[in-house]
Amino acid sequence: MAVLQQFSVSVTLMWCIFLAAVLVYAPFILVVYGRIQVGVEALVAPRAVFDKLPAYAQRATWAHQNSFESFTLFAAAALMAYVTQVDSPWAVVVAIAYLPARFLYSVFYIFQVTPLRSLMFAIGSLSIGTLIVLSLLQAGF
Repeated sequence: MAVLQQFSVSVTLMWCIFLAAVLVYAPFILVVYGRIQVGVEALVAPRAVFDKLPAYAQRATWAHQNSFESFTLFAAAALMAYVTQVDSPWAVVVAIAYLPARFLYSVFYIFQVTPLRSLMFAIGSLSIGTLIVLSLLQAGF
């Protein structure tokens, strides 16, 4: 924890929000590759060719969509911690832990490693919940 104390909680939260937003698009790289395999039809009507995408690209689409859902909650939780001026090293730990958990969630989703995907989902959700609890405690609830 001593190493983490050198990082400003507020700066870490802002960087984590930015990086989490970038991670939303990580699975989309495989979606694009799958669409290229389908051909020109995927460019004309990208939503209509979903059933024609390779299975990995379909799973990447679902991982991409889930990333948006998770990001909205993470961004809200991190902003709550930022606004309430949470100054706990735990905020840094869970905000940073969210990032590899969500990246690995997408990887495990695409490669169908269900137990590890569920574990990464749980770690990401726990990170979000912890930031919310820290914020509420800081606000005096």
